[in-house]
Amino acid sequence: MVKHRSLSRSIISSSSSVRFFSIKAISLYLIFVFAFTIWVLVFSSRNIQTDDQIQQHRDLTDSAEFSPPYLPPKKKSNEKTQLWTPPFSFGLHPCVKPTPKYKEFSESDHYITVRSNGGLNQMRTGIADIVAVAHIMNATLVIPELDKRSFWQDSSVFSDIFDEEHFIKSLKRDVKVIKKLPKEVESLPRARKHFTSWSSVGYYEEMTHLWKEYKVIHVAKSDSRLANNDLPIDIQRLRCRALYRGLRFSPTIESLGQKLVERLKSRAGRYIALHLRYEKDMLAFTGCTYGLTDAESEELRVMRESTSHWKIKSINSTEQRMEGLCPLTPKEVGIFLKGLGYSLSTVIYIAAGEIYGGDDRLSELKSRFPNLVFKETLAGKDELKGFTGHATKTAALDYIISVESDVFVPSHSGNMARAVEGHRRFLGHRRTITPDRKGLVKLFSKMERGQFKEGEKLSNLVKQMHQDRQGAPRRRKGPTQGIKGRARFRTEEAFYENPYPECICSSKQHKEP
Repeated sequence: MVKHRSLSRSIISSSSSVRFFSIKAISLYLIFVFAFTIWVLVFSSRNIQTDDQIQQHRDLTDSAEFSPPYLPPKKKSNEKTQLWTPPFSFGLHPCVKPTPKYKEFSESDHYITVRSNGGLNQMRTGIADIVAVAHIMNATLVIPELDKRSFWQDSSVFSDIFDEEHFIKSLKRDVKVIKKLPKEVESLPRARKHFTSWSSVGYYEEMTHLWKEYKVIHVAKSDSRLANNDLPIDIQRLRCRALYRGLRFSPTIESLGQKLVERLKSRAGRYIALHLRYEKDMLAFTGCTYGLTDAESEELRVMRESTSHWKIKSINSTEQRMEGLCPLTPKEVGIFLKGLGYSLSTVIYIAAGEIYGGDDRLSELKSRFPNLVFKETLAGKDELKGFTGHATKTAALDYIISVESDVFVPSHSGNMARAVEGHRRFLGHRRTITPDRKGLVKLFSKMERGQFKEGEKLSNLVKQMHQDRQGAPRRRKGPTQGIKGRARFRTEEAFYENPYPECICSSKQHKEP
């Protein structure tokens, strides 16, 4: 009986322990399941939110309207699109308004006359400099005389090329501009000056001592009269106002230029403007004879020898080419553009005068890019009637079409190439591809030796070489290290080639329409 009771108690105790353990285990199990479920839901929710955010970011970065200041838009996988879209500009915009410290012009009885020198763009940038010089010296500027003695022998006057009335009106707060000297001043003696190239504001302030003896200063040359750097910001912005706002082309030129741009856009959708500087004067001036016949080389040598204002007469053509100082040949341009990835169907506008060697010299470019367009094929004969025999006018058409192109490529770094690049930077850093001529010549030389052929390997090298030569925003380059004295100015990047930072700003408060 005692054993039975003891056994009963043992059974009851054991049963209670099992029940207690089961309840505790179930409770812990339920808590664990509940916690795990919550964790899974939270994690899934976070993953869903992240995926949505990533998708939203992709949608936005693929949109042209999305341009965060801190991160460039996501590169599209479509390589063809990358070849045409402008580089990311980081919200930079033109800024040419004067600062509050700027002093507007005051009436003056002193006058500056000037003979512009060079081709169209050398004259344009020179005139912009002289506008700033007249402001510094507090002088009235007489409408500049254009160069009629250069290689092109163009008889055009200022009003044939530029909108004269607009030029006078747009600069009325900066400098007084008149069409000709007053009669009472015409017969007075004039100080004839060759102002020093790349001069400072201080230099021109010193030149005001000439006003003690003369009412009129005649400036014999206009180009590069001001330094590229270290000038007051208001003077730099005045140069930009004069060039980009004041020197508007005449209505006739502007109208036809815009029509030709519209025709190119409507027919091709997008196009490259190629400044193919393979004209007789450029080859003679640079002494570049690679690929030419002996007769052609001799013709260029004679031209160089007989042109008095070209100082360097004896030039080693091979050394020039290896240093990247020669314009690319049409064939080399074709290899270069193909290497960058442009297709056979790409439309290329040739912004140039008569190509030396004519169609035969162009054949290697045309075999790679058959859709070459010239102003003579784009415009009708009647439209070009007033332009025939006026190289400055036709150069103005090339300038307009080049500035408005989807991609601009210069084969040489001359005056037009620099002016167009600077204008495109000013307008929003439109894609401008500057060939690394020195690097490319090394590749072309290897091709001649059979070490390379046109194809993927060459293309990859060309693309890699030009990753940072697409016209993206950057500050203007200073002089080459180690060069001292006035020689350093020649190694600087020209102000009008890259007017950043003085005329291109990032601050919203300075944004201009």
